[in-house]
This record gives sequence, structure tokens and C-alpha cells, in this order.
Amino acid sequence: MPRVRSNVARLKRKKQVMKAARGYFGARSKLWGPAKESVERAWRYAYRDRKNKKREFRRLWIVRINAAAHQNGLNYNQFIFGLGKAGLEVDRKVLAELAVNDAAAFAMLADQARAALGAA
Repeated sequence: MPRVRSNVARLKRKKQVMKAARGYFGARSKLWGPAKESVERAWRYAYRDRKNKKREFRRLWIVRINAAAHQNGLNYNQFIFGLGKAGLEVDRKVLAELAVNDAAAFAMLADQARAALGAA
């Protein structure tokens, strides 16, 4: 079998890791072993937290919608169920934005949700 010389590829990988480790403290930015360890850990956290970010934002939106719904005499569950009954499909991101920045529009949605609940 022929001998494999991986010099170019190995140095390219090393350069990529050392570049990613710039700004780390002490040996983590200077030495290969600690730098590789730190960068790989950082990449694992980044991958995981790209998924968690979506969950956290949805939780935040639900909290904001619930608070605004309570100000309009409904709870979150009743509000969302009422919107569904009324045939209004608005995603939680937009509802949370309305709850924070446009209370009048949110109140109109709450009234429509309440009306749909009353009709049922």
C-alpha cells in the first residue's frame, strides 16, 4: 500500500481550529491540545443551542401572550383556542409582538377570540 502524507489537510484543519480559538484565554488560544478541546466543546454548545434558542423564544412568546391575554380577561389557553375557533391563524411570534407593541390590536383579537368562545 502507498504511504499517505496528510500534511496539507492536517495543517488546514489545524489552522481552522487555531483561528477559531483566537481570543481564548492562555493556552487555549496558543497550544494545539487545549485549543482543539475548547473549540470542539464550543462547537458542540453552538450546535445544541441553535436548537434550544427556538424553544426559548417560543416560551418567551407564550409568556408575553399570556400576560396580554390576562389583561383582556382571558388566559393563554382560552385565547389560543378562541382564535382557532374564530378561524384566525396568527403565529405566536406575531401575537407576542402585538402584545408588546400594539395593545389595541391585541385587544381586538382577544374580543374576537372571546366572541368565538361564547358562540360555541
